[in-house]
Amino acid sequence: MNHMVYIIYTEKHDKYYRGYSINPFRRLEQHNNGESKYTSNYAPWRLVYIQSYESKAEALKREKALKKYSKYQLKDLIRSTLNEL
Repeated sequence: MNHMVYIIYTEKHDKYYRGYSINPFRRLEQHNNGESKYTSNYAPWRLVYIQSYESKAEALKREKALKKYSKYQLKDLIRSTLNEL
């Protein structure tokens, strides 16, 4: 089972959200359907970044690090070869 870190973006509000999931496409649906308290007011979201890890611990560590990234760092990351999307 792959553990994935994902980034979603809302152009309407120019915001990024970083998260962890084993199914980021299903998680995107949840964000857009208002099933996530933090993101519900900012829909629509689109998936812009995925990076997979073999262990949940690795993925959660990466998610925590990404939450500290600036908007400019996130844009660079999304354009990088690390993006599996």
